[in-house]
Amino acid sequence: MATAKDAHPAMDRMYRWTRHVYDASRKYYLLGRDALIGELNVQPGETVCEAGCGTARNLILMAKRYPEGRFFGFDASAEMLKTASASVEKAGLKDKVPLLVALAQDFSAAKFGLDAKFDRIVFSYALSIMDDWQAAVDHALSELKPGGTLHVVDFGDQKGLPGWFKWLLGAWLKQFHVRFRPEVKAYFESLAAAGKGSIAYRDVSRGYAYILNFKLAG
Repeated sequence: MATAKDAHPAMDRMYRWTRHVYDASRKYYLLGRDALIGELNVQPGETVCEAGCGTARNLILMAKRYPEGRFFGFDASAEMLKTASASVEKAGLKDKVPLLVALAQDFSAAKFGLDAKFDRIVFSYALSIMDDWQAAVDHALSELKPGGTLHVVDFGDQKGLPGWFKWLLGAWLKQFHVRFRPEVKAYFESLAAAGKGSIAYRDVSRGYAYILNFKLAG
């Protein structure tokens, strides 16, 4: 996968054309996204940022479900954000869901003009494509308020599914530099053990995916 230095052009190459069919194709296998959104329970005035927001599909659903929250999104691909911006405008949320081009290692609340850090940060099927996922997690945690929560939904270990299915899914995802990363859960568990916060983790659809919430101490 691309390094931070060349992530922007790499992501633009990947999504220049696929952004047009991204939502139509991904809805069949990016499971757990709607469950995560439904569990956010965003309170009035809370700020929520999605890392790697893609087409803004999730942000639009969040903003409609929690109209008194404040939502922000960024993506490494300017090409993908063309679709995101059009979708946000079509949904009537142009002035309510700011978007910007940034990496998971260098975004900030300040870049959105905020005076305080975020209440929540969401990674939806993003960490599984990042070689430098730990740097992304560490930076995201640094952009959370004390007591804020980092939410992750991503591919699981498929332990409850047939072996042939797991093999086929893994082979297919490998074409897109995507894979299940058990080290993500282990890292959050180590942070919790060190007193940095608390972790909640559960499987989705027999291990096809997982939802992880990490609440910072504070």
